Amino acid sequence: MDVFKVEQFRGRLFDFTTDVFASLTRVGWRERGECYLRGLMLDGKRKSIQPMASRLPEVHEQALNHFVTVSPWDPVAVRQRLAQKMSAAIDPVAWVLDDTGYLKSGDASPCVARQYTGTAGKVTNCQIGVSVHLASDEASCPANWRLFVPERWDPASSKAPGDVAARRRRAGIPDHARHREKWRLGLDMIDEMIRWGLTPPLIVADAGYGEIGAFRQGLEDRQIPYVVQIASTVSAYSEATERSAPPYSGHGRRPVPAYRDAAPSVKDLALAAGRGAFRAVTWREGSKRRNGKPKLMRSPFLFLRVRPAGAVHRRAHRGADLPIRWLIVEWPPGETEPTKYWFSDLPATTSRATLVRLAKLRWRIENDYRELKDGLGLDHYEGRTWHGWHHHVTLVSAAHAFLTLQRLDPKAQAPA
Repeated sequence: MDVFKVEQFRGRLFDFTTDVFASLTRVGWRERGECYLRGLMLDGKRKSIQPMASRLPEVHEQALNHFVTVSPWDPVAVRQRLAQKMSAAIDPVAWVLDDTGYLKSGDASPCVARQYTGTAGKVTNCQIGVSVHLASDEASCPANWRLFVPERWDPASSKAPGDVAARRRRAGIPDHARHREKWRLGLDMIDEMIRWGLTPPLIVADAGYGEIGAFRQGLEDRQIPYVVQIASTVSAYSEATERSAPPYSGHGRRPVPAYRDAAPSVKDLALAAGRGAFRAVTWREGSKRRNGKPKLMRSPFLFLRVRPAGAVHRRAHRGADLPIRWLIVEWPPGETEPTKYWFSDLPATTSRATLVRLAKLRWRIENDYRELKDGLGLDHYEGRTWHGWHHHVTLVSAAHAFLTLQRLDPKAQAPA
């Protein structure tokens, strides 16, 4: 946004920040929060504190830095209000879980390490933030965040260097923040949002989460439906596969019925069905246009009823048939084999078009990350504290939420 457009929305921004920053009770905090949001939305290549302060004549750089890095306001209370407000505005059909990398050149920032991130597509020096987004077909926004703690930042891990305690102290990392897998952080955030009074309609996640049987079982234990991407190597039986027991010899305990053969991979099941079993499905209009009209997103899909067969599911359903789930497979034209796979526990009566539309809804979180980084400086924060990182991502989320509300308001001139 340029200065003119920010000023045009100044009254709306004041009402918005008065609401979402209601928990910021100390003198000046709400005003600093509003200034920070305006700094994030103003045009400018860098959205770190120094260049933002230079574009905000009414606030000094030191005051803005103190508000983000040092002030003890609770970012969780702000996220809670944002999530409640945006859930009512968006009416999400799903909560989307994913993570994004913050590339770093040094090692002083909290939880920075050499680790894989899809942001760079390789192992590199970075922080990783895990987030849950509220999403509908029309809009989406981030609602909750966790900073991933690598093992080398956890004093209880054998992979942590000898100076880990000093590094954590300098970065202000609280004692309770220890290494926890990203999928567990995802479940933690979902549980927290439920405590905020929100109800997850459905969980969507990529294969980094969906292929983990314990994550899917965690959602099932919470009775939360899901459509999650999986790797082609994940195993499953066909729906018709039944447990069996060898003949009873008449001595000792009777053999327990079990799945005697190894389960094939979902890729093997898809290839066994053959390309002729795939049917074209259209799920939404794309951003590209053809002859003046939006190009339809369309691809061939296969839909099978299967029994996921990982060790977690076997333990959870010991002595009983493995539950039947949807396997959704995409095989785009021109590809020599299927490219994407999903599991879903939605009812057997769910339409194919609905399954695909929900599986593909993850594009919303990718779009959010692009807007958060390119437009609002999500990865521009240069502070080196745990506290500051959580404050910054919360404030960026608030700026994104405000802009999303303007786009959804039919009476407002939509911001750029």
